[in-house]
Amino acid sequence: MTMSLPRQAAPPDEPPQQPAEDRLHRIRRRALTLLIIVLLIGVPAGYLVISAGQSRDSGKDKQAKYAATGLTPLYPAKVQQRLYQVPMPHPADRVASYETNNWKTSRLYVQFRTTQAGLDTFLDAMGVGRSDLKKGAITVGARDRQVSGWTFQGPGPWWGLSHRQKNPAPTQDVVVNLSNPVLPMVYVVSRTVP
Repeated sequence: MTMSLPRQAAPPDEPPQQPAEDRLHRIRRRALTLLIIVLLIGVPAGYLVISAGQSRDSGKDKQAKYAATGLTPLYPAKVQQRLYQVPMPHPADRVASYETNNWKTSRLYVQFRTTQAGLDTFLDAMGVGRSDLKKGAITVGARDRQVSGWTFQGPGPWWGLSHRQKNPAPTQDVVVNLSNPVLPMVYVVSRTVP
């Protein structure tokens, strides 16, 4: 009797051996991985730094604007021009403005120098005309002169008008210095009641 030995199972097929990665491919793969990591982290971080800087600068500009305690050499914003019905003429220079707000009244103070045509355009846009100006009328009150720093002294002639409108439209007091008739200087206080 012959004895048979149990058969051994054949060794499992080994997967074919991958050729060893050469050094150049390994360096390229690592460089690509590093580049992807830098882009995924660096770009958003750079964006945050730039955005924070812009936000900080914008905040400083707004802080300076709202910390102002008198006329500053700035055009009033378009929304202020619409709200207070103070349309800025073109051309205009020596422009300064200042806005005050409280629970009772909001005021916009604006001064500018313009041409004769610019003055007519400004007055027409407000709904008044040159004929509404009264010689020697200083229509801006003492309180508003103190806030704005306007004195209305010096060479004239000075002309003024008060444009009263039904609420919620603003009331405007306008004083014009025609000492240089070619380039009149205009001072406006526009008030609204919230």
